[in-house]
Amino acid sequence: MRKFFLTTFILFSAVIALMAQGTAKITFEKTTHNFGSFSENNPKVTCKFKFKNTGDGPLVIHQAIASCGCTVPQYPKEPIKAGEESEITITYNGTGKFPGHFRKSITLRTNADKEIVRLYVEGDMMPK
Repeated sequence: MRKFFLTTFILFSAVIALMAQGTAKITFEKTTHNFGSFSENNPKVTCKFKFKNTGDGPLVIHQAIASCGCTVPQYPKEPIKAGEESEITITYNGTGKFPGHFRKSITLRTNADKEIVRLYVEGDMMPK
């Protein structure tokens, strides 16, 4: 009987501790960036997506997955505290790609109330 009460107390304490941490919420200034037109001579372009943790718990970005290898996301690996801001840098490298319009997605997996967020980059790479 004593083990039952001890186990119940530990589980109850763990639930209370998790609830006290709060919930993260990721809020972006924008979720789409258009590079416009750029030359095939300079095929590498970069942009930044600024965001803020508007929740009341720490925000963790678990993964940032691009739709193809020509798009590389860089994101903070450490938790972002409630109220803090940070950014995600996206680099598109059109080297060896056909000129023309492109649209790529980056899928973020987080611990926020909305676990999956998609960012988009697009542009027109003009021929040499």
